[in-house]
Amino acid sequence: MTTTITASDRLSPAFTAMAAGRIAWGAAAVLAPRTNLRVAGAPSLGAPHTDYLIGVFGVRAFAIGLGYLTGDGATRARWRRLGLLVDVVDTANGLARFAATDDAESRRAGRLMVAITGAYATVGLADAAAGLFRARQAARRGRSVLAA
Repeated sequence: MTTTITASDRLSPAFTAMAAGRIAWGAAAVLAPRTNLRVAGAPSLGAPHTDYLIGVFGVRAFAIGLGYLTGDGATRARWRRLGLLVDVVDTANGLARFAATDDAESRRAGRLMVAITGAYATVGLADAAAGLFRARQAARRGRSVLAA
């Protein structure tokens, strides 16, 4: 019997680490939003509305991480796709917003945030590309992706 290790299998440790990172950051964002701003190098941006928004995004990150870690294989695949969508949109939005600002502190904080979401998006895109490749290979062989 031959065991085939797919790209998704090889990326599982990365997704597990990313999920743990989402949970850790999410909890920190909800419990200490101003600490997040200090770590990002933008402590003066703290205000009630930014605390609220950091907490909102923290809960989202926490939910994605927890959903991934507690799910079975099919559920994890859905959380991977959701995480990819969130990370690509966050990265594109961050690039557009922070490139358009003249405030050095906001740009510095933005670079850090975009670097993190961009790294997560890159792993998600690699996983999605591997899935498309597997689907094409299976279609060429006349099998379903589920059988591959």
